[in-house]
Amino acid sequence: MKKLLFPAFLIASLFFLPYVLVGDLSVEAAKPEAVSCKTCHADLASVLPKGHPPVAENSLASCMPCHPSDFEGRAEKNLFATRMHMAHLPPRGSLDCTACHEWMPGKSFGLIGREGSWGAPDAKDMDFLRTIFKSWAGSGYMDHLHAAAGIGCTQCHGKGLPRADDTVENDRCLVCHGPMDRLAQKTEPKEFKDRNPHKSHLGDIACTVCHKGHAESKVYCLECHKFDMKIMGAGEAKK
Repeated sequence: MKKLLFPAFLIASLFFLPYVLVGDLSVEAAKPEAVSCKTCHADLASVLPKGHPPVAENSLASCMPCHPSDFEGRAEKNLFATRMHMAHLPPRGSLDCTACHEWMPGKSFGLIGREGSWGAPDAKDMDFLRTIFKSWAGSGYMDHLHAAAGIGCTQCHGKGLPRADDTVENDRCLVCHGPMDRLAQKTEPKEFKDRNPHKSHLGDIACTVCHKGHAESKVYCLECHKFDMKIMGAGEAKK
């Protein structure tokens, strides 16, 4: 009988050992607490826009009832999101994405204290996002020109987070800049009317052939022609 007790005790110990070492395996990992703006801003009222109603709470989640997160990717301005990001990203700020966002690599990326996710970026995706967000917040490219106008990622890229292989279709650009015939009227030269970049002899071409979101924009016409033509977003990224 004693010979049987020891193996039984050993088996039972092996079964319960994981629970002794790590606790109840069914318990989920604790979620990050809501971001407190007062961690950096002792006087929260001093950083609110003039005339802003008093804010009782000190977390980012308290802003959401009036400034909800955009998970739909609507092609419209989002002044709150752009101001928040530009104020905290270089060159004006120095916060990392994870200061306000809850990131579970390969699973989700949302706002701390709020339901919803913009995607499931892995570590490589996050490195890419940090790079383009830095450009968006302070470069001489098209992305920063859009940021200054209150346009964030989802307004161009739609639902989800931007990816390295993303492209923005003409229809998305023309929601704000179109229709194409009206855009062509705006860019028609007073002289040499055939030199209109938006009424090309090549027909319909992708906006992104000339206009690069996160890199230097270039006039495609000048690949063959030698006349003078300027383009916005051709500046180098600010250091």
